[in-house]
Amino acid sequence: MKAIVHKGKDGLEGLSIQDMKAPSVSSNEVKVKVKAAGLNRRDLAVVTKRHKAEDPALIPGSDAAGIVEEVGEDVTRFSVGDEVIVNPGLGWKERSEAPPEGFEIVGLPYHGTFAEYYTCTEDHVEKKPDHLSFEEAAVLPLAALTAYRALFSRGDLSEGQTVMLPGIGSGVLTYALLFAKARGARVIVTSRSEEKLNKALELGADVAISTSSDWTEELEGEQVDLLLESIGQATFEKSLGIIRKGGTIVTFGATTEDQVSINIRSFFYGQYKLIGSTMGSAEELRAMLAYVAEHDIKPQLDQMFRMDQYQEAFQYLQNSKNFGKIGFIID
Repeated sequence: MKAIVHKGKDGLEGLSIQDMKAPSVSSNEVKVKVKAAGLNRRDLAVVTKRHKAEDPALIPGSDAAGIVEEVGEDVTRFSVGDEVIVNPGLGWKERSEAPPEGFEIVGLPYHGTFAEYYTCTEDHVEKKPDHLSFEEAAVLPLAALTAYRALFSRGDLSEGQTVMLPGIGSGVLTYALLFAKARGARVIVTSRSEEKLNKALELGADVAISTSSDWTEELEGEQVDLLLESIGQATFEKSLGIIRKGGTIVTFGATTEDQVSINIRSFFYGQYKLIGSTMGSAEELRAMLAYVAEHDIKPQLDQMFRMDQYQEAFQYLQNSKNFGKIGFIID
């Protein structure tokens, strides 16, 4: 089978298209003919952090949608021909405060989804939402699950609250915008890009301001109930300054420096809540899929690339050119 493979060289230079042995199916597994696969920042991190030339060949990729082509003899949930999506999480079944020991994400250390076929146990695939194309469904799982858990499981967002999304444009934050509006929340976004601010307003954002501006001045003193922080050092102090007393920051990433500093006295006097979040469980994935179906939500799909455009796709993501999700058309 054809696959995007990382081997032999550092970073993006180690990527190539190779012929790999198609995976076989054991008794409790399903074999999915991949139609499309979503590209995430995790995939970029995986290929840029594998620096040893002796590392074995790895097929990256955490997201995919396709058609079940073969099932093991003990499989009961799916049949040949079913349209499915891949659960990017391994070993996290029920919703919990933190992932269990041994939790992994598809695409490292085991082969991922950037290939013509992907095989996994039947409890690691779910039915594809009927209203989504394969391309739309392929870019859904990891980023949408991350947004769903951050907003609802960790952030406890409710109707009428105000949520702020600094750095709008990523897949996670565009999902967060769509999910929050479906819940009836007021949404404030920031970006350094005027184009992305305008696109966010078109997508339903209530207020859009520059990331580099004085947020308190721009918002005329308005404070927010919940803020999703994924930038890190560059915006963290501003994020703390815009949250109402007793409000919540949920952090799930750091596109700038990881280390941040806070005035701990101001923090505890403000009764703020700072909560970490990482992707989500299979239970939350199913809840997210039901939410998407109930509200007829479709991903903000920036563009899809052919497999042989892997360098262009990874560089496009690395340069943060996307507004919403990107991925690969496999078939």
